[in-house]
Amino acid sequence: MPKPTKTTRSTGNVFADIGLPNADEHLLKADVVIKLAKMIESLELSQSEAAKIIGIAQPDLSKLLRGQFRGFSLDRLLQAFMALGSDVEIRVKKPVTTRRGHSRVLAVA
Repeated sequence: MPKPTKTTRSTGNVFADIGLPNADEHLLKADVVIKLAKMIESLELSQSEAAKIIGIAQPDLSKLLRGQFRGFSLDRLLQAFMALGSDVEIRVKKPVTTRRGHSRVLAVA
């Protein structure tokens, strides 16, 4: 008879699940990059065109869009949205004392 498979419930943050430090920041950046990719697509820009507008090299944009965002601060990622003509708004809500706060990215395309 086969051994039962052991499963572990996800925390909802894959970066925390695999034990990376700064997991919340990684998750936030990943969410921002997903929204950035969708924006580039909705603007019907090539990677070369988008990279030129954002002010980075096309190979760097390609790496970024494939999830390699090491070297990109959250500020730099938000600057990319502004370079593409989007307004960026950051809102901090009233704290909930029963849990740690969380972040999310909403994008209107």
